[in-house]
Amino acid sequence: MTSLAWEVIGVIDTEGDCAEWSFPAEAGAVRAARVAVRDRLRDWGLDSLADIAALLVSELVTNSLRHATGPIGVRLVRPVRLGDVLLVEVSDPLPDPPRERVAHLEDESGRGLQLVAHSSRRWGTRPGRNAGKTVWFELAVPD
Repeated sequence: MTSLAWEVIGVIDTEGDCAEWSFPAEAGAVRAARVAVRDRLRDWGLDSLADIAALLVSELVTNSLRHATGPIGVRLVRPVRLGDVLLVEVSDPLPDPPRERVAHLEDESGRGLQLVAHSSRRWGTRPGRNAGKTVWFELAVPD
């Protein structure tokens, strides 16, 4: 089994108010992203957001794996003060924005964006910096 350190292409920045990682488009990316997000939020003293942030990141990284090839970026931006929002971004090289859909009871997929929409303060998509897209969401940080 590969260790998490080898599954991550590289940690881009994990100091200060921003943490950013790039994961290969492989099955281990979901688990590695979840662990990285939980660890960073614990380090920042935002344990109360770790479970929901890790769950939503898992959903978005899974979507990226299903529909895109190439590295998957995950970025956290810590709020300056309590009561603000945690910004979470997941990027991939596919330019097409995801589409929220209504999943039927018997469907085994299609609920990820609904989960993001209902669990976050706000969410959306934007074109990537050079190519692709970024899906982002905000979580309220408790006072």
